[in-house]
Amino acid sequence: MRALCWNGVDDLTVETVDEPTLITPRDAIVRVRLTTTCGSDLRVIDGSLPGMREGDVLGHEFMGEVVEIGREVGAHAVGERVVVPSFIGCGGCWYCANDLHSLCDTTNPCPELQQPVLGFPTAGRYGSSHPLSGYQGSHAQYVRVPFADVNCFAVPEEVSDEQALFLSDAVPTGFMGADFCDISPGDTVAVWGSGGVGLMAGHSARLLGAERVVIIDRLPERLAMARKEFDAETIDCTAVESVPEALREATGGRGPDACIDAVGMGGHGTGLHRIYDRAKQLLHGETDRATALREAILAVRKGGVVAVLGVYDLLDKFPMGAVTTKNVTIRTAQQYGQRYVPLLFDYVRRGELDPAYLITHDMPLEDSVSGYDLFENRREGCVRVVFRP
Repeated sequence: MRALCWNGVDDLTVETVDEPTLITPRDAIVRVRLTTTCGSDLRVIDGSLPGMREGDVLGHEFMGEVVEIGREVGAHAVGERVVVPSFIGCGGCWYCANDLHSLCDTTNPCPELQQPVLGFPTAGRYGSSHPLSGYQGSHAQYVRVPFADVNCFAVPEEVSDEQALFLSDAVPTGFMGADFCDISPGDTVAVWGSGGVGLMAGHSARLLGAERVVIIDRLPERLAMARKEFDAETIDCTAVESVPEALREATGGRGPDACIDAVGMGGHGTGLHRIYDRAKQLLHGETDRATALREAILAVRKGGVVAVLGVYDLLDKFPMGAVTTKNVTIRTAQQYGQRYVPLLFDYVRRGELDPAYLITHDMPLEDSVSGYDLFENRREGCVRVVFRP
């Protein structure tokens, strides 16, 4: 089969690789109909998240059609359209039983690579580094889905392939961030980042009852999308001296009730903080630019919530004093897709959410190397690129 492979830092090629096969009787083989880029893929591609091996297949956000099932798969049949969350749950461990599937104790076959750093291993994930299990990814014609009854969700007839695709990762991640904010009527929610996850976080905050949603970014076409799709207020972070100060001014001096960081380690800061972060990165003193997280903590009102969806590794200058003194609650996780997908299908069927608007570029898998160039460099107004194997 054809697949997009990682061959080294910033070295991608579309190659012919072996097709996946059933390994356990609980597996399914899914023919990928659609798969999409994600910002966390860029951290894998550029080596920020180490542990990739030459020939690894990239991608973790996808939907497709079941073409083969193991003898113990009972909830799905060949020919069924399914969407698959990016983290793999077993359905039987304590974490899966408590709807914390991205923390599954069973599905990471390389726990010894994570435990020294994190204390405990997380669940396996498609198309990521070997400390995150080394499962082959979705930028391919076929994918093996372990524990298929837990990880495959049948797509309702009324939901299109393009809508279902983003229920694999972007929508449940964004919805989880909004869910973490404990939104009450009248609340103001600020979201850093208007990529796929940030837009879905802002849209979800609106669905959950936020009166005002403020999106912070530097890309005018993405800010325009937020205004159009869910009536967001927007702040161009390059046009203000201080984002926290701009948010305080917009909220009568109090600050947003909740803030969502949908940027992570790749954030673009301004001024002295950006110079400081870049210097520390070059000296290997830190790996992340935590501009969005710092600003969110400083901006949120006293007693407010900061939800962190962006991926981080080694941070510097974390404002813990502001967290404790302001009584800020920080909530963060890798997305629990299995918890949210059925609920999200309902929003799509009712016409309250159509995540297909995230698609700005659509191309064959054979063009995926150029697709990632578009995506990484935000050229041509790119928000998400969809590949069709």
